[in-house]
Amino acid sequence: MSALFENYGKRRAKIVKGQGTVVEDSAGKKYLDFTSGIAVVSLGHAHPAIVKAIHDQSQKLWHISNLFDIPGQEKVAQKLIANTHFSYAFFCNSGAEANEAAIKLARKHTGKNHIITFENSFHGRTFGAMSATGQDKVHNGFGPLVEKFTILPFNDVAALETTIDDSVAAIMLEMIQGEGGVNSVSPEFAAAIAKVCDDKGILLIIDEVQTGIGRTGTKYAFEQTILKPNIVTLAKGLGGGFPVGGMLGTAELYETFSPGTHGTTFGGNPLAMSVAETVLDHVFAAPFLQNVQELSTYFVKQLKTHLPSTYTVQGQGLLLGIGCGDIEVASYIAAAEEKGLLLVGAGPNVIRLLPPLTVSKAEIDEAIAILKTILL
Repeated sequence: MSALFENYGKRRAKIVKGQGTVVEDSAGKKYLDFTSGIAVVSLGHAHPAIVKAIHDQSQKLWHISNLFDIPGQEKVAQKLIANTHFSYAFFCNSGAEANEAAIKLARKHTGKNHIITFENSFHGRTFGAMSATGQDKVHNGFGPLVEKFTILPFNDVAALETTIDDSVAAIMLEMIQGEGGVNSVSPEFAAAIAKVCDDKGILLIIDEVQTGIGRTGTKYAFEQTILKPNIVTLAKGLGGGFPVGGMLGTAELYETFSPGTHGTTFGGNPLAMSVAETVLDHVFAAPFLQNVQELSTYFVKQLKTHLPSTYTVQGQGLLLGIGCGDIEVASYIAAAEEKGLLLVGAGPNVIRLLPPLTVSKAEIDEAIAILKTILL
């Protein structure tokens, strides 16, 4: 009998090791991992540079607390804000924590409590992040949520313009709703958000926990739009598998997060920062990002070539989705696992494709071959 709470629906494969895009279970069976730990293992499993960074830092200092300067934080912050309009960073341990920090910062800075979010969004499972999330299944059973979140239809310009008033502190959204169906912000919706934020002095929070750190082919997904957020939240790919979260903010927010206003015991510790610095040195290199874009173009072309037009292909970079109409995809995901391909859903009707950013074209071809057997 297990001593664990059963709050996860566990998969059949018991994964024990991995290298690059390939993982192996306890029975010795190998799989192509097109989940990447849900967009986390950005450089693949057991990347030599990350292994070395952890080894080297582990022999120096793991943890000292944020009562002391941690030089690695400054290095990572500078890499994250370089060539952007951001000026400051805060480090924590997860995407939910990053979003909690963003919500607190927006409310404290504006003196207002009202935040606009969107249907099918996912921002985390702590109370503030859960309240911001636009999915009833995440809310059910937990009693009253944090007040003053209004959840609007996604990509609905009229609903946005009708709801916005002087009570709104911030708009919070994902550039691509990873958990909610691989739904991208439309250019028209981005333009409407930019206008209402500018007209009303509303802060814009973009949750890039899943889309950030090269996942869509640029450092941050918002860079591919006209949007210029005041706050961006990060996690997942930032640590390449090590728990790291972060929040970036613009210069005018600096004094709002003064000493004592927010904190974390483990966030930004030396071990986490050594890993994050290593990840950024690889992912933020221009040739690396260019390769992600090329891999995405190849992957999308292969999907559209080999799958019937009844399936839709959506998303950007290496955050892609196969829309299956009204068909529930759970059985497809289970069948793929049996054939050696690990996938994850995005809502009930979309297969999400999240290979490591280091995936090869040959591995994409292998995945396509398996997808053909289960989807045709």
